[in-house]
Amino acid sequence: MNKNELVNLAFKAMENAYVPYSHYRVGACVLCKDGRTFYGANIENASYGLANCAERSAIFSAYSNGVRKEDIEALAIVSEGKTIAAPCGACRQVLCELIGFDTPIYLANREAETTTSIRELLPMAFTNEDL
Repeated sequence: MNKNELVNLAFKAMENAYVPYSHYRVGACVLCKDGRTFYGANIENASYGLANCAERSAIFSAYSNGVRKEDIEALAIVSEGKTIAAPCGACRQVLCELIGFDTPIYLANREAETTTSIRELLPMAFTNEDL
């Protein structure tokens, strides 16, 4: 699967977002090396802090189905915002541990896209080596 196909699957996942408060939809798709894909959308809650981001929804779905870091080929995260949305701090920390530093992360909106990694998004990350 190429980058554009993965980004398109993330846009499809975004259709399932539950965002009655922010109205800001985000979708994500994890691509595994064996071709499997796992989807996530952001899910809001009236108590805001209990919301879950699309990328965490997708990676948690993958892990719940037996996927591990070494199985992941790439991650796409998309939004309909005016600018490309990057993962929040909590998501960066989760992704650091669950997808690793150098897995490609494709970020896109309807107008633009870029490729990055946790190494770029979270310099000086806190990891299990710090414990």
